[in-house]
Amino acid sequence: MSDVKTPEERWRRFRNARDAALAEEHGWLSLTSFQWLGSEPARVDVVPGLWSSTGDAAQLTAGASDGLTDLTDPAGGRILEGTITATVDDEESLMWVAHGGEDGRRVVVELARRAGRYALRTRDSSSPTLTGFTGVPTFDHRPDLVVEGRFEPYGDPLHEPIATAHPDVPGMHETAGEVVFSLPGDHRRFRLRAGQDGSGALSITFHDTTNGVTTAAWRKVTTRRPRPDGGVVLDFNRAINYPSAFTLYGTCPAPVGANVVDAPVEAGEKLPAGVPAEFQAPVAG
Repeated sequence: MSDVKTPEERWRRFRNARDAALAEEHGWLSLTSFQWLGSEPARVDVVPGLWSSTGDAAQLTAGASDGLTDLTDPAGGRILEGTITATVDDEESLMWVAHGGEDGRRVVVELARRAGRYALRTRDSSSPTLTGFTGVPTFDHRPDLVVEGRFEPYGDPLHEPIATAHPDVPGMHETAGEVVFSLPGDHRRFRLRAGQDGSGALSITFHDTTNGVTTAAWRKVTTRRPRPDGGVVLDFNRAINYPSAFTLYGTCPAPVGANVVDAPVEAGEKLPAGVPAEFQAPVAG
């Protein structure tokens, strides 16, 4: 029997993997809070202990009765008693401690650093957003929205300030160049600015006219490394939501100002089902 799959079968396999990733126990759908840390030890919502940040480090003080498990303990996790510190680079995160549930790990506390400030995000495996998740609604597969484009790299990357899904978190986009393409039945050429990772793959965050109607405030599509002639394939069937489409507690990057497709891109992920309207990140101005 041949292993060759049709484009729609490959897309369905992609969708299954995408939904499975979102359903992970302490994945994006488990987020239940985002809290900045102050300079003085203080209590926070959801988990016990005294939390603070000074200089380049975050601190946590707790007693054995608080039942916090140190996830960074190389021995496999110990009940915290005393004070521990941790550091992460800007835009990075650390799954730091856990609390609650029969195994003491129902809630995982993520230490994050954004715009030079330390914050906590709690990830609860019993979050209604996670336990009620049955998959992301999508448009039907559209073969015509797998379009050829051309990547035009910049001589040097362009660093552009952007908004994010959190009003207190500024963002920065490193633009490697522009992807030029047309949509079926539309003679216009669209230009979207793209980031590029170490493998050469491109990532494009964009607005289109379905946003706020059938889709979230913005979405993302990726491509493989451009061909030597700059050719790329944009498969909008694989356009996905950022976590901020599902939860209030994301700090996801918005598109750069130029990344607007003035047309409906009716492919890929739609608005998540059952998510309150206030969870949908506002369209960046």
